[in-house]
Amino acid sequence: MSPKTTSRPRLTYFPQLAAERLDIALCRASAAVARAAEAQADESGLGVGRHLVLKMLVAVGPCSQQTLSEELRIDRSVMVNLCDDLERAGHVRRERNPDDRRAYAVTVTDSGRRLLTEAETSVPEFLDRTFHALTPAERDQLTVLLGKLLDVHPPASGPR
Repeated sequence: MSPKTTSRPRLTYFPQLAAERLDIALCRASAAVARAAEAQADESGLGVGRHLVLKMLVAVGPCSQQTLSEELRIDRSVMVNLCDDLERAGHVRRERNPDDRRAYAVTVTDSGRRLLTEAETSVPEFLDRTFHALTPAERDQLTVLLGKLLDVHPPASGPR
């Protein structure tokens, strides 16, 4: 005689939990976006952390690992590994800081600029795919709201 199979009812607790606990909803959404971003960055062979380091160096110029760590909100020990990886690959170089000979400045190389340019080509499509459930106005609103939570003030119009 075969054992009786019972079908389990589909659970619908998470929507209730997400409505009651904004913190849980935001954590789960953040984790889902982080997984998608890492998968996308891995396709480019760059990884999210290395992508962010190159992006900041191109945007603001040479800076210390400490500054990169603080601005990108990446743990210092992780930042050392990211810079080591980028330096080994020839995408950045560490140079003595002319203003403080005890410190080093991380500088993007031409190779790093090319790699970032290639990786950046897929970002708009990735953002559209990841945030497809939101209208452009909702994406703008989310940007403003997250800026408030993070106590940052994004530019009036930025990439979506």
